[in-house]
Amino acid sequence: MSVRDTPLPTVLEPRGRTLGEEERAAVLRVLDSAVLCGTFGTEVPALQREMTELYGRAHAVACSSGTASLHLAVAAAGIGPGDEVITTPISDFGTAAPILAEGGRPVFADVLPDDGNLDPAAVAAAVTPRTKAVLAVHLFGAAARIAELRELCDRHGLVLIEDCAQAWLGEDGAGRLLGTYGDIACFSLQQYKHITAGDGGLALTDDPELARRMRLFADKGWDRAEGRIHRVPGLNYRMPELTAAVARAQLGKVAEVVRKRRALAARLTVALAGAETVRTAPRPDGHAWWVYPLLVDDNARRAKALTAAGIPAAAGYLERPLYANPVFTGHPEGLCPQAERLIDSTLLVLDWNEGYTPADVDGIARAVLAASA
Repeated sequence: MSVRDTPLPTVLEPRGRTLGEEERAAVLRVLDSAVLCGTFGTEVPALQREMTELYGRAHAVACSSGTASLHLAVAAAGIGPGDEVITTPISDFGTAAPILAEGGRPVFADVLPDDGNLDPAAVAAAVTPRTKAVLAVHLFGAAARIAELRELCDRHGLVLIEDCAQAWLGEDGAGRLLGTYGDIACFSLQQYKHITAGDGGLALTDDPELARRMRLFADKGWDRAEGRIHRVPGLNYRMPELTAAVARAQLGKVAEVVRKRRALAARLTVALAGAETVRTAPRPDGHAWWVYPLLVDDNARRAKALTAAGIPAAAGYLERPLYANPVFTGHPEGLCPQAERLIDSTLLVLDWNEGYTPADVDGIARAVLAASA
């Protein structure tokens, strides 16, 4: 395979981001106001309102990162020492970190071998009297079996938290927006996400009490309507006005970002349809395509070949399941065999970007097919 003459756009350069005049105007608007703290400004409340309108949920709480949004959710759910939260071993550490921070215990359930999302049967088997919540990730923008997980949580009286960091405007097979099933749904504005403000997070809920708890936790447990009294624990997870202003401009572009990613992904899926040793996403309808995942038999070799050809590719997404990191103890090898097989052998992820052209996608397809030979 030959190396590309022109590198593909990435999220670390202007070609691979949708930042433009709208974001510049937003930043200047805030600077001209002289109010940069979200507590006293207008951008954070406006972003929260626009997010509720986009998703049709009652409350949005803005915060400093996607990880912070998950921490708000975990704290609002009342997770404490000894409480168990069932989650996935294939995700960023930010999914598990808030559970640890609140003294809870992440319980890792295995995933489905075709898309890496939580296996509802494995989740059901992991429920114990100490289980308090399920934290489901919509991996790579593909819907987890969220309706099944919702039913399971309702049956056992558990809180359902959706991690939608990779699934902006993703949908399930019924066409329902991801982020509308969970008691709380969390989103990220980090540099690598569909839209970005550098960092930043948003948490959605329809429950006013959960919203109240999240707002308190994000502002050091301080109910400013009551005075400077701290009745509950909290941290400073406030979103600044500059972040919110950029996020508002980006929020207006997210539908087009997802539309373009879907159209480009459909083109690649058609191009790879005849490949015997490459399997594409099994349920592409509603996929948000944060990355383009493939299933192969030898992910490390193919990732090396694609990277050498100028196609950014990663074997396994992670180097190891979350529970195999030194921060965790007592999790033996083989705990989640499907997750381990995906990471070690079969999962291959391609960077994906709305800045790709059809010619870029055709070149990616040729490189994938050549690496499969």
